[in-house]
Amino acid sequence: MRAPVVSREETNTVVVGAGQAGLATSYWLAQRGVEHRLLERRPALGGAWQDRWDSFFLNTPNFSLALPGTSYDGPEPDAFIPRDSTIDFFRGYAQDIKAPVELDTEVTRISPTDAGFTLETGRGTWAARNVVLASGAFQRPRIPPAAAGLSPDVLQLHSHHYRSPARLPDGAVLVVGTGQSGGQITEDLLDAGRTVHLSVSSCPEAPRRYRGQDIFHWIVAVNVHGPEYGINALLVDQLPSPAGRFLCNPLLSGNGGGHTVHLRELGRRGVRLHGRFEGMHDDDALVFTDDLPQRLAMVEAGFGQRLKLLADAYIRAAGIDAPEADVPEPDGWLPEESGSRLDLAAEGITSVIWCTGYGLDFSMLDLPLLDEWNYPRHVKGVTEHPGLYAVGLPWLTRHISATLVGVGPDAEYVTEHLAARG
Repeated sequence: MRAPVVSREETNTVVVGAGQAGLATSYWLAQRGVEHRLLERRPALGGAWQDRWDSFFLNTPNFSLALPGTSYDGPEPDAFIPRDSTIDFFRGYAQDIKAPVELDTEVTRISPTDAGFTLETGRGTWAARNVVLASGAFQRPRIPPAAAGLSPDVLQLHSHHYRSPARLPDGAVLVVGTGQSGGQITEDLLDAGRTVHLSVSSCPEAPRRYRGQDIFHWIVAVNVHGPEYGINALLVDQLPSPAGRFLCNPLLSGNGGGHTVHLRELGRRGVRLHGRFEGMHDDDALVFTDDLPQRLAMVEAGFGQRLKLLADAYIRAAGIDAPEADVPEPDGWLPEESGSRLDLAAEGITSVIWCTGYGLDFSMLDLPLLDEWNYPRHVKGVTEHPGLYAVGLPWLTRHISATLVGVGPDAEYVTEHLAARG
């Protein structure tokens, strides 16, 4: 029997992934005249935004739609666009820059060779002198091991696979985790009339607008211009620990014109709040920490302990004439009971949505390049292995490295280094 013919392609540089990081990298590679291909595992462009639920709106305002060579110039810079418009934005950008994308091409192995790298895919093999890892931060949905102990009668979904309340079975829903996805999905379920239980994690609340601007305006300003005034806290080398690269973002939403997600307000609307999910008890009940009052206070204090201080410091240092901050009214609301145990059957809970984040997955790398958090060891996106680069990861160089406005400068630096190799 004849062996199947396996195609083999060659190019100077392969970019793994055609989301925002891959497209930004492609733009700069083209500007520098570097031959390249983007290998995208999905059958269509649009990146991880295609995995968001039906009612999702981009969490960052329109002014953040700023990939290399383009910026938002519409009439509503502080408005927010829905999921499908976000996907269309990326598809239009890829067309505008003529990105050389190979769709439905998942990279399964990257091996070093004397000349560079061999990349194995489901559609053949590629040889390249350089490789840029641009597959983003939403790679492997994380679900706690204790989930395996839940009854098979309960539908379990990671937020990655949640689409709408209508696709869930009738009954109450437990949402585990209060990052941005957990808060927004809870609101989606509540708006649909569902009974919702919510397990509270430690992600901080933040005001959608602060001192006359969307809070993301100040986050970008401190990231980009803060170092000019000695405010360096949002640069990666200022993190107290490498684990800080994976801290959750503030509880914000782009829905309804943009707003903060306030956990006590969700409770007043009928959401049953619980502490952090701990695991399963012997009698099949779910167990939560018994610290809800302290946890809510910690969530509400988080903004004042970090982002508020940085924004205020930047405003003072830059001499910006910004209005004084609004002082929120004290809110001491607490549920009459929360409980540290939850019997899903007794509460009529038929679905559990795990909003427990993602882990990095670079298992395709045939190189000893990852640290204990599966993060490639690098300096400004240039890894320890010659010719291998990374773009679009959380805190690659600064807090906003994985965002639309932050990925372009990192890609520019990486491609400059890459082009110098020849």
